[in-house]
Parts: sequence; structure tokens; C-alpha cells
Amino acid sequence: MKPRLSLTARLTILFSLSSAAVLLGLGVLIWLAIDDHFADEDYAVLADNVRLIGKIAADGPPASLPQRLGPALEHHAGFVAEVRGADGKRLYATRDFDFRTALAAAAQAPAGRDAFAWEQQGQTYRGLRAQLAVAPADARSGGQPGALQVLVGMDTALHDHFMHAFRNTLAFYGALAALASGLLGWWAARRGLSPLRTMASRARAVTAHKLDERMPVETVPVEMADLAANLNAMLERLQRDFARLSEFSSDLAHELRTPITNLMTQTQVVLSQPRDAARYRDVLASNVEELQRLSRMVSDMLYLAKTEHGITLPSAEPIEVADEVAALFDFYDALAEDKGVRLALRGRGRITGDRLMLRRALSNLLSNALRHTPAGKGIVVEITPGADAVQVVVENEGETIRPELLPVLFDRFFRADKSRARPESDGAGLGLGLAITQAIVAAHGGAIGVASEAGKTRFTLTFRA
Repeated sequence: MKPRLSLTARLTILFSLSSAAVLLGLGVLIWLAIDDHFADEDYAVLADNVRLIGKIAADGPPASLPQRLGPALEHHAGFVAEVRGADGKRLYATRDFDFRTALAAAAQAPAGRDAFAWEQQGQTYRGLRAQLAVAPADARSGGQPGALQVLVGMDTALHDHFMHAFRNTLAFYGALAALASGLLGWWAARRGLSPLRTMASRARAVTAHKLDERMPVETVPVEMADLAANLNAMLERLQRDFARLSEFSSDLAHELRTPITNLMTQTQVVLSQPRDAARYRDVLASNVEELQRLSRMVSDMLYLAKTEHGITLPSAEPIEVADEVAALFDFYDALAEDKGVRLALRGRGRITGDRLMLRRALSNLLSNALRHTPAGKGIVVEITPGADAVQVVVENEGETIRPELLPVLFDRFFRADKSRARPESDGAGLGLGLAITQAIVAAHGGAIGVASEAGKTRFTLTFRA
């Protein structure tokens, strides 16, 4: 497996390379600026010497020009000069210096540019050429001005030596600064990423038995605070879901234990001694009821698992909600009449969904309302159509549900009084009816809510129209 660099190492390398690039660019700019400054100084000195040659030439006759230029120019170290007359005849030249290379470089210089440079015998020279119009000493008696062709140059050895030393010094301090920047970057990256290491250690401490660990949101940088908050929210959800799963497992075991215990007890009793056929039939009939209860419970659990995992609706069709409620009223009419409970339907509305699933959700709410509505009271189903939603309200009169129970009312196996088991309630009494109703509404893209006050409990289902 290819080794991977840590984030600290990557940031350190990036910071070092960035610092090195900045320092290198700055060094090159300084080096070029100094070199340009030296070139300007050299050409300024050469221009002064050209003016000096012109002044010396104007102060005397051309015949004595070599004798007069020698003392004035030869004391400049590294300075060379050649002066020619208008006819091209050399009037003065620095001794022991070959000007052919300089003349060739001057000839190759761009038109209109008098400054140039050349290399000779391992040395670099900067040169300047000029045409001087010089009035001879007898110009007052009507003499014509003379013309001089001047070529001057200066050895850059002194400047080159300085630039070489400066370049080495600059490279040394640049490398040292880049190294220091890299170390500083490593320290900054390691210190800046320490909250991530803290979060990683907290995450390693999270187990199935220890879900209360949380990320330090207040002590981490702003850039990591959002990540820490999201991780805390995830851990909160995991802890809550794990607690619900634990409670669900415990409740499921409790619910299964009762019918299984009844089956085992009745079967063991009837097998303990010979019985007549009628007794065997009674026990078998009782066992069938318990088995039916187990079957309903398993079916309800499978139904919940399917709806809560986001399955698509088995069939989607336009449904007139009032017709489904009326059909359920016909089914529960005998039970409602027996208990002395009035059933009422108001309004109409149409949704798109699965007919059987919708009927099951409404059936769970109606059966739940019938169980908790006292005699002489009523159950009202009100349907209110809207522009983009249809609201179905199932309201019954009866005992007010305590406010602290409302948030957990749709949990699986929830019962306010767990000592009361109602196997005849077709699943709703087992604490699964409201959970199934919520799952069905969610599968239709809707929402369900509950409110209970002043002796009335109201379940509100909202479906997309």
C-alpha cells in the first residue's frame, strides 16, 4: 500500500515550498535591481568620461590630443577608451587593449542605442559610443569644428565580484529562511490540527456502552466548530436511537413473552393428565388466539420495517378520503353503537396514495379513539382540503393525555398504562398502531401530529394533495 502523508506533513511541505518560492522571487528581484543600479552607475561614469574627452579635445589642437588624454584617463582602473577623428584615424587608445571585440559589439548594438556590453578575456565590459562635434582652438579665426568618434568601456569585475558574493549570501540566507519557515509551518500546522487529534481521541472513546462522549465545540477553531457540532448531533442521534433500540428490544421481549408463556402454560397443563376432547378443543382454541396475536405482532413489525425504510407505495391512485372514512364507519358502527359512541364525518378531500395503507392508518386511529372515548361522547373525523395539502383530523372526547407523553406517543410498544394489554385491539393496543400510522403517513410524504387538552385528543394527518 502506498504510504500517505499526514495532513501536518502536507501543510508543512506546502508552507515550505510557498515560503521558498516567495523568498526566491524576492531574492531575484533584489539581485536584478542591484545589477541594474550598478549598470546605471557604470553608464553614468562612462558618460562623464565622454564629456571629459570632449572638453579636453576642445581645449587644444588635435595634434596634442593623445598627450592631453593620457594623464586624464589612464589613472581610472579598468577604464578603456578609443578616440578616432572624422577620417577614422585613431587619435588615442588605451595601451595593451584590443578594441576589435568592442568595435564588433558596438556595431551589433541596436540602432539608436549607444550603450552596449561585451566579454573579452573572461571579463565583462560595459561600453558607450558617442559622436562629438569639437570646435578646434582656432575656431575664433574661422576654423571649422572637428568630429570625434569616441568609444569608452569599463571593466565590471568589481561589481561582478560583489554580485557573486551577494548571490551566495542571498542563497544561504534564503535557504535558512525557507528552513525556518518550514519548521514554523510544521509547528503551526501541528498546533492548528491539535483539535482534530482531540476529536479523534474522543471518537475512539465512543463505544456501544459509552455514547455520551461529545466533541469540544467551544475549544476548537471556528473552521472546525461546524464539524464538531455536526459530529455531536450525529452522536446525539446515535445515542437516542440506540436507547430506543434497547427499549424496543426489551419491550418486544416483554410482548412476546406473554403469549409464549400462555401457550406453554396451557399446553403443559393439558398434557399433565388425560383430558376429554372438549378440553383439548378449548385449549387449542385458546392457543390459536395467542398464535394469532403473535402473528399480528410479527406482521406489524415487518410492516413497520418496510415503511420506515423508505419503500415506494405499492400502488398510487387518487383516493377520496371521505369514502374511506365512511367505509370504516360502517365497519366500526356496531362497536361504536355497543359502546354508546357517536361517529361523525365532515368535509371531503382527495389525495394520491395507496388505498389499503391509508385505510389501515385511519383504522388504527379510529380503533384507538373508540377504546378511549367514554359512552355518550363522540368521535369526529374532519377533512379539510387545501391548495397543496389535505388535512385529516380525528378528534375524540375522553381523558386528556399528559403533555410529557405526547412526544413518545408514536413510539413502538408505547402504552401509558403498561399493565393493560388488549389483545383484541388488532395491534394498536400492543403499542404498534400509532407507530404504523406514523410510518404510513411518512410513506405518503405527509406528517402527523397530536394535541390533547380540555378533554379532547386530536390527531392531525397532513397529506400532499
